[in-house]
Amino acid sequence: MKDNSIYSVKDRVAVLTGGGGILAGFMAEFLAEHGARVVVADLNVKAAEAVAERIKGKGGVAAAVQVNVLDKPSIEKAVDSILGQFGSIDILVNAAGGNKKEATTSKDLSFFDISADVLKFVFDLNLMGTILPSQVVGKYFAKKGDGVIVNISSMNSFRPLTRIAGYSAAKAAVNNFTQWLAVHLAQNYSKAIRVNAIAPGFFETIQNKFLLRDEATGKLSPRGQQIVDHTPMGRFGVPDDLAGTLLWLVSPASKFVTGIVVPVDGGFSAFSGV
Repeated sequence: MKDNSIYSVKDRVAVLTGGGGILAGFMAEFLAEHGARVVVADLNVKAAEAVAERIKGKGGVAAAVQVNVLDKPSIEKAVDSILGQFGSIDILVNAAGGNKKEATTSKDLSFFDISADVLKFVFDLNLMGTILPSQVVGKYFAKKGDGVIVNISSMNSFRPLTRIAGYSAAKAAVNNFTQWLAVHLAQNYSKAIRVNAIAPGFFETIQNKFLLRDEATGKLSPRGQQIVDHTPMGRFGVPDDLAGTLLWLVSPASKFVTGIVVPVDGGFSAFSGV
């Protein structure tokens, strides 16, 4: 296992919600490669188990746990199980989230006709799915006197994109909550509890592929091409692009950093389009 002094997370217990997904699964494997003991938490327990097995297959320490991030008793049960197995939690990565096609405007679906229930689901998944785990694990951190929370936001939180009103608004709220919680925990509980967020730019995932590529040909859609054209580095992100920022935020290397949202976007947020 790698151990890079101030970037070391060796033997730290890291819990990742949404850990069965593409980006969070990569984060779980990456932290395990650097010596963390990893808990892959996901509603889809089979997906979580697959990530945990990959980690163990490489010699890492990992466990899978089923959790519904929109149900506080489910989170409390998962945390009790994790503490029983590992004895501690040191890092929480709130990576559960996503959008729904039914909440995305198109030629067949106007903004005015999007179901309130669908919008509420997207908002709850991204915002409440960050707040509720932060309540449960944050309470444990408050008692322990230290801990790190990293929320996964989105470039949409800074630059709301066309067609995805609910997702953009929810991620903007995640940014605000990240700043609020960082201040609240430091002022009221411990200066050693830190809360930050990563705002990925445009990464291809199962959930957004229908927006970025033509389903039949696999070629970039007009929207996907626009994104690449407005990203100075000229490409979509790949999971490995998140690695350095994640390790910095969860390790002692960022011990005086709290309440920030870090764009990892290939320059998208810096480019005016001209």
